Amino acid sequence: MRDETDARRNERMRADFLANASHELRTPLASLTGFIETLRGHAKEDPGARDRFLAIMGAQAERMARLIDDLMSLSRIELNEHIAPSGAVDLTVAINDVLDALGPLVADRGVRIETRLVPPGAAIVVGDRDQIIQVIQNLVDNAIKYAGADGTVTVEAAANLTVEAAIAPRNPNSARLSLLNPDRAHDGRYASLSISDTGPGMEREYLPRLSERFYRIEGQKSGERAGTGLGLAIVKHIINRHRGGLSVESAAGEGSVFTAYFPMAPTTSQDAL
Repeated sequence: MRDETDARRNERMRADFLANASHELRTPLASLTGFIETLRGHAKEDPGARDRFLAIMGAQAERMARLIDDLMSLSRIELNEHIAPSGAVDLTVAINDVLDALGPLVADRGVRIETRLVPPGAAIVVGDRDQIIQVIQNLVDNAIKYAGADGTVTVEAAANLTVEAAIAPRNPNSARLSLLNPDRAHDGRYASLSISDTGPGMEREYLPRLSERFYRIEGQKSGERAGTGLGLAIVKHIINRHRGGLSVESAAGEGSVFTAYFPMAPTTSQDAL
């Protein structure tokens, strides 16, 4: 006798993943095909319509490119997820680097960024710098997207925390859920990254599925908030590789808070990137 439960489950996950990826690619592809046919027909001699359709086609092509980039990124992360990183990363320095890079996006969206960070050298974590940068960027970008014009995004970093302190509730009116629990074999301290926004927030029922691939809350799948639906899945897999944890806290009309926390490294700031 042989237990094939895990094999069947993994096969089903692969099938669902391929079906979802195909669907997500098919939508912009169908749009591109339709506009190409239109431009070949009656819109060919209409400069206004041609420019408008080309702009839409460009946006759809960019959407497909983002999706392919995220799919490749997720595939690479999953391939090495069982291998724990061994480097040392200064969380505060990494956060500042991301915020500097996102400066033009912040200005364009009209969002205010507030920071509450421990000094450089105080939050050194075990990690792969590129992947931690990706976690920070995905979470900050998501917060900017949902904060909206004139909204506020607050980025905080803390060090020498227990798990309980890292996920301590911030708003008694919010629902809170752990999306990923850390490896309990690590009994040391954690450094945390918390990113909160003043956006619309979410009902409790949506929280458990936030890190699923391609999952997006109904009514938030189009317009300025369009995305690939893979950002939080990528974040979760990276944090899992780092043996850390991820939690979310949110309430409708009161914004959201995402907290990622990583095991601290037994090293000095001079050794960190």
